[in-house]
Amino acid sequence: MSQFTAGFAGRRRDTAKKLPPGQYDTGSSWPVLAVEVTPAVDLDAWSMTVDGSVESPVTWSWSEIHELPGSEYAGDIHCVTTWSKFDTRFAGVSVDTLLAAAKPTSGAAFLLAHSSTGYSTNMPLADVTDGKAWVVWEFDGKPLAPQHGGPARLLVPHLYFWKSAKWVNRLELLDEDKRGFWEERGYHDRGDPWQEQRYHSS
Repeated sequence: MSQFTAGFAGRRRDTAKKLPPGQYDTGSSWPVLAVEVTPAVDLDAWSMTVDGSVESPVTWSWSEIHELPGSEYAGDIHCVTTWSKFDTRFAGVSVDTLLAAAKPTSGAAFLLAHSSTGYSTNMPLADVTDGKAWVVWEFDGKPLAPQHGGPARLLVPHLYFWKSAKWVNRLELLDEDKRGFWEERGYHDRGDPWQEQRYHSS
């Protein structure tokens, strides 16, 4: 049985109150934005690795990761390009489950997510633990579409959506922070929508 996590907003509120500053409600649409060409991913060759500052680096195949305890998220997502989508439903596996298998070292404080396309994005480890992040492969009960990051993407819904790396295949734990693709190009290291952390201040 999948573990279910409701959105961080708590009870349903008026749409206007749920929008972070500078955002608009995209309604039923889900805009497709990507700097990379959508890859064709062979599920027989797909893998997910957790390594870096861990005691036991682990790699799962597509079938193996589906044998782990499932977890779901229901709530809102927010893109730095100013759209927000309410009441989304994703299913996959909690990042907590993956990290528990790899056993982060005492010095691990950051995570660098890698995609099969070469894209990467960085986050404090605290932003992807304690039920805050998932590797997901379903959206609204159906396989996640390739243009939205399928077969699997990272989901960190409380941060701007560039942090939810599409086509994710590796979670690298680090003792020190290392900026990813967009962070190197001026985007904020953390990306909290409620604080409008879109770009570096300097």
